[in-house]
Amino acid sequence: MNIAANNPKLKTWIEVPENSDFPIQNIPFGIIEVKGESPRVASRIGDYAIDLKSLFVLGYLDNLPFTLEDFDTNFLNSMMMKGKEGTRKLRNRISKLFSTEHDDLKKNEHHVSQVLVDMEVVTMLLPIETRDYTDFYSSEQHAFNVGCLFRDPDNALLPNWKHIPVGYHGRASSIIESGVAIHRPKGQKTPPTAEVPVFGQSNLLDFELETVFFTYQGKPLGDSITTEEADNYIFGMALFNDWSARDIQGWEYVPLGPFLGKNFASCVSPWIVTIDALEPFRIPGPKQDNPKILPYLEYLGDKHIDVKLDVIIKPENGEENIVGQSNYKYMYWNMNQQLAHHTVNGCNINCGDAMGSGTISGPEEGMYGSMLEISWKGTKPFKMSDGTERKFIQDGDTVIMRGYSEKDGVRIGFGEV
Repeated sequence: MNIAANNPKLKTWIEVPENSDFPIQNIPFGIIEVKGESPRVASRIGDYAIDLKSLFVLGYLDNLPFTLEDFDTNFLNSMMMKGKEGTRKLRNRISKLFSTEHDDLKKNEHHVSQVLVDMEVVTMLLPIETRDYTDFYSSEQHAFNVGCLFRDPDNALLPNWKHIPVGYHGRASSIIESGVAIHRPKGQKTPPTAEVPVFGQSNLLDFELETVFFTYQGKPLGDSITTEEADNYIFGMALFNDWSARDIQGWEYVPLGPFLGKNFASCVSPWIVTIDALEPFRIPGPKQDNPKILPYLEYLGDKHIDVKLDVIIKPENGEENIVGQSNYKYMYWNMNQQLAHHTVNGCNINCGDAMGSGTISGPEEGMYGSMLEISWKGTKPFKMSDGTERKFIQDGDTVIMRGYSEKDGVRIGFGEV
């Protein structure tokens, strides 16, 4: 696939720090706010946000299918309604404007000062208005680990797991931007020796290392999206911390699955990295022939993506501790299959719908994406650099997730959540 903005040889006239997540080949999208100005759509190169409202007003986005209202807004949804063709043209135009091969913008310092905003003065907002949220359960190692912890290794994966991308319909109201403080949730739970539940704060608060993808406007109710069509309906990805209260979840999840143990907060990173930008990092997925999947889940080409992921715990007034290093490539089911399965019954998908990957765990210790697995249900506490231990998240802890893809000298990153 030849996308002009992905050219690894492109250079920018904006100064970009070494190992930045945001080279000119990224061109992500987010919502910025600067003191005294209204929220607006932006992109980013290096340590500068690119104000797309100003870029539009100054005439640099002419002959593209956008209006001022698409950029002078609190969310990316209006821009996303122009579909993949529209956002691809926009990303290519931004890439052209800021490449060393073109100086139309660069030579007008007055315009540059209006368009480029130092990230130090920027507040990042929730990027997308999401009406519907689905959480999948698509990492085989994570599903196996959880099955071992709550059942036994011989019965770890339930009979349906390798036949369908298992998921549940969550809630969108508590999807929040990076940096928001989380209150420890309360609910019913059953202490180990108790026969009846008690009410109180969760003692087993956990993170889940996930990614999330957001959709363009889908098809009408009753129609389906195939695995082949899915790429045209997927806008981009972000990092996703799907907080979990394991003690509340453990009591409530039978028979209908997660509820209060999962719905109190999910945090999304502020920059949405387009699927277009991630195309160079496509890789083959696992073989799905034991058992063989049904035809509607079959796909052509490389649809998995190599994204390195770190999850970190930073104690209050302490230093960062990497507690897990995983990779999105460890997913069994890819985004195309998830979207095809989600819509195969005629479920309609709207612009801005969020699809969580589920916890992403690698095949070895040190690659797990939740404290449930890292501490093996509390039996193997993680030793922190300050001498303390973690079985689950403590008050005052900050959980940080970072991720990036890298190939042929180009690094495309997500920043952090």
